[in-house]
Amino acid sequence: MRVRAPELRGRGWLNTAGKEITLKDLRGKIAILDFWTFCCINCLHVLDELRPLEQKYGDALVIIGVHSPKFEHEKDPEALAAAVERYGVEHPVLDDPELITWRQYAAKAWPTLSVIDPEGYVVASMAGEGHADGLTRLVDQLIAEHEAKGTLHRGEGLYVPPLTAKTALRFPGKALPLPSGGFLVSDSSRHALVELAADAETVVRRIGSGTRGRADGGPSTASLSEPQGLLALPQRVAELVGYDVVVADTVNHLLRGLRLRTGEVTTIAGTGRQWRSTVDDHAHDALSIDLSSPWDVAWFEERVIIAMAGIHQLWWFDPIRRTTGVFAGTTVEALRDGQLPDVWLAQPSGLSTSPDGERLWFVDSETSALRYVERAAPDDGGTSTDLVVRTAVGQGLFDFGHVDGPGGTALMQHPLGLAALADGSVLIADTYNGAVRRFADGALSTVETDLAEPSDVVVTADGTVLVVESAAHRLITLAPSTGSTMDGGRHTVERPPTLLQSGAVTLEIIFTPAPGQKLDETFGPSTRLSVSASPPELLLTGAGTTTDLSRRLEINPAVTQGVLQVVAQAATCDIDAANPACHLTRQDWGVPLRITADGDARLPLILRGLDA
Repeated sequence: MRVRAPELRGRGWLNTAGKEITLKDLRGKIAILDFWTFCCINCLHVLDELRPLEQKYGDALVIIGVHSPKFEHEKDPEALAAAVERYGVEHPVLDDPELITWRQYAAKAWPTLSVIDPEGYVVASMAGEGHADGLTRLVDQLIAEHEAKGTLHRGEGLYVPPLTAKTALRFPGKALPLPSGGFLVSDSSRHALVELAADAETVVRRIGSGTRGRADGGPSTASLSEPQGLLALPQRVAELVGYDVVVADTVNHLLRGLRLRTGEVTTIAGTGRQWRSTVDDHAHDALSIDLSSPWDVAWFEERVIIAMAGIHQLWWFDPIRRTTGVFAGTTVEALRDGQLPDVWLAQPSGLSTSPDGERLWFVDSETSALRYVERAAPDDGGTSTDLVVRTAVGQGLFDFGHVDGPGGTALMQHPLGLAALADGSVLIADTYNGAVRRFADGALSTVETDLAEPSDVVVTADGTVLVVESAAHRLITLAPSTGSTMDGGRHTVERPPTLLQSGAVTLEIIFTPAPGQKLDETFGPSTRLSVSASPPELLLTGAGTTTDLSRRLEINPAVTQGVLQVVAQAATCDIDAANPACHLTRQDWGVPLRITADGDARLPLILRGLDA
């Protein structure tokens, strides 16, 4: 059975000069629909994976971004337009704030890709990232098939680039006070670092070529890709390693070292490939291990801690031994406290060590949470040498808002940065609320509002507080304030819940190897499935990890709703190749459930498969 592609419906279009695109406009071309939301790190990975396909198949392939938002802020058309520029999206984007097209294509996860052939039929759907090789083979197959049939029509695409304003900074990410009194800023959208004078406005110098790349070298020849976090190493360490600042070179999946005196940039950790492996507790040579979207860096416990946003973990990096490894997190995207490393994180994006060195504060952007790492207390069940993660503010993947008050009930919306202060309080860049919040004495208050996506907070040696106002392309000084109390409302993600029955339910992960690939059993089982639930009592049986992509679950009839957390992966290799390449396809789902008497007894999730 062949399935006709549903029409594309939403509020409007970006990157088309106002033209509305219909399926008729796509006829004769291969189309890939990319269902994304700009908060999601996995969606940003897919944007990077699609760029080479856009370049290779430009006259035969059309990529359409379908923006189906998670957070309330992402429904703002101006915020979406900013995100499209910020992340260098160079294809048409459908604004789908009510998830109309999302539902029509039965998407259940961010990101999801649907492939439409030149005759208007859906031929494949896949969730998650890591599909670039499979898509290449599929597009090659479709080109050959439809050229032979005469149904492929090559020609110009539908993308119309928007105009870009000229500003000194463009979507800056993080900032670092310098000994000179100035500031180093990651000019993320321009793929560079910028040194500003003490007025936080005057440009002293730029470091980086300004074009996306990954070359080492001096200020004009080095290249980066959407850099974010910045860390000044302790002087004694800097003298030993030969660089002063650690840079989280996010889209390159690298850490870079910067020597301030010369502006020289070197690669200090990562291979440039994105991490697609299994978690272990070993120390690895820093230049031989893959990283995944490092978003921020901080100094804690005599090491660099990395907010590894791409895989929902914290990693450590030892600049002297030149080694790195996992610090906290299992790669499950959720919120669970406990002893390291067996905790759950959700896209950690900002780090700050308390001035006394006792706590590492961080924000998990996808759970809108403020959390911290500290030494375990005797009643934690560990020893004084154990580290634990605790949550100060945050309730889960689908709960957010702008609510002040006690940490247990307060809410934020996708925070990206923070600064721990000497008095024990923490200032938070509550990004999607456009606010700066203050956590002190167990409660959250609002310090400043009406900001344009603040992404970081920094404190100078004299106590001055500056905010990186990313979507306004500037740094601003925060006026002193004791904070006020606000209730801007509570929100939950408006994804329609999946209706399941209580009792026995079959979870099935649908996976079909890409054309030219087969499941790879060379190093053991080729598939892996991990299942957990929030609340845990939602599942009576079926939680845990196995190598089978099908699982019998028993749903607790006493629980009416919750979130099923599913992590699936499949290893494949090329068929009939002299040196076959290996591929790993992986996806995390957080599936909202409602338990009803007339609910389904089967839950299928597409990792990769034919839609028909």
